[in-house]
Amino acid sequence: MKLPRTGSSGSAKTILIVLFLLSLPMVNPWVRGDGVGYYAYVRSLLIDHDLHFENEWLAGNTTFVQPKVDENGKLRPEFFASTGRIDNHFTVGPAILWAPFLLAVHGAVLGLDALGASIPADGYSAPYLITMALATAFYSFLGLWLAFQLARNYFDERWAFLGTLGIWLASSLPVYMYFNPSWSHGHSAFVVALFLWYWHRTREGRSALQWMALGLLAGLMVNVYYPNAVLLLVPLVESLRSYIRRLTGAPDRFAAVGRLLVGNGLFSLAALVALLPTFITRKIIYGSLLTTGYPGVSEWNWTRPVFAEVLFSANHGLLSWTPILALAIVGLFLLIRRDRMLGTCSVIAFLGFYYLISSFLTWHGLSSYGNRFFVSLTPLFVLGLAAFLASLERFSPRAAMPLAAAAVLLLILWNAGLMFQWGTQMIPARGPISLRQAAANQFTVVPGRVFGSLRHYFVARGQMMKGIEQQDADKLRQAPQAQPEKTP
Repeated sequence: MKLPRTGSSGSAKTILIVLFLLSLPMVNPWVRGDGVGYYAYVRSLLIDHDLHFENEWLAGNTTFVQPKVDENGKLRPEFFASTGRIDNHFTVGPAILWAPFLLAVHGAVLGLDALGASIPADGYSAPYLITMALATAFYSFLGLWLAFQLARNYFDERWAFLGTLGIWLASSLPVYMYFNPSWSHGHSAFVVALFLWYWHRTREGRSALQWMALGLLAGLMVNVYYPNAVLLLVPLVESLRSYIRRLTGAPDRFAAVGRLLVGNGLFSLAALVALLPTFITRKIIYGSLLTTGYPGVSEWNWTRPVFAEVLFSANHGLLSWTPILALAIVGLFLLIRRDRMLGTCSVIAFLGFYYLISSFLTWHGLSSYGNRFFVSLTPLFVLGLAAFLASLERFSPRAAMPLAAAAVLLLILWNAGLMFQWGTQMIPARGPISLRQAAANQFTVVPGRVFGSLRHYFVARGQMMKGIEQQDADKLRQAPQAQPEKTP
């Protein structure tokens, strides 16, 4: 693959699109784990026309259902809210994004059945699950695309391209873009990228309508994933700076401040309107607009955040599992030299998110590839990695590009091997792993198994997924744990 050169027009875009299309056979159309809760909204409304999730819960995968049923196969009382409805604490946002695609497919299935076909119109047959998985991959790629476009505003196309490619393939994103598409993380990367892209596009001077549009995107972002509320620090920091500048420098300071206040008010109002799907579903499920179903903020470890563990733990540490993000984080600080506002906002957003996750009770994500929570920050990491790679030119203009390309390629290969180990149960999905053994496996075990397993993945995927699920269920039975805490 020939990397795009400085100033090239469209070559990087073409390569990214081709790579995405070539990657689509990797999409895995299944609903599993947390994905049962996310998918339940759209499936229940589309097929059952209600928000009672008993049948969706019982249709879940073995490791999802086992802890939730009694000896008679009925759902245990503790999995119901006080309203008598299933305690579906998962967000409604992914269902909103899937809905247009699944509505079209449902109409097509009903039409074909009316003509004599026998396709189950139940939300679980192949057309529905394939559509759901492809939609997740599409949204994830669109998030990468927007991040790439944002990076191109500040760096040569080659650095923006390498930054996008590196985060795409050497972070946790591929697991939730392809392998577990019913989870929320791919959608979250998209909505954060859309929010940041539009914020950046309108930052030089926002009209009232643009403030409202930004507010609607902010609400969508939180509908999809609650921790994304941290990204609201970006327009907050921008607005605070604008207030200071207008109060100290503008000749019509009071009128200028008034316009900004109106804009901020419209932003907040639009965000609340966009959050109505969350408020309504919380009211229906829990009887309260503000009950999320997650542990209350008073239960979090705000004064004892586990900063080191989140980054370096063998239990899904961010950098120990996905080391490319160390370069991206350094790059966020380097970004400040290119654009003080963008860089400062990016660093503050990252640090705020880092503190939030470090304070959460299950900061490791329980069953997770790497620290999956940080997939939301994909667009920031693309910017940061592009900034870091571009900075290499200061030290060696000639060697910077081959060095950067080689480093990104090696980190992609490392991540691919680790994802293979995780997906095939060579390393556990839950709890800490042996980093030394995982590293040894990369050289001694993975090369001998990867091609045979990939062939199995493409020609007998259903059988392979059942085998992986059974292995996971066996491990849970052999090592019983306390009732797991909820994770976003």
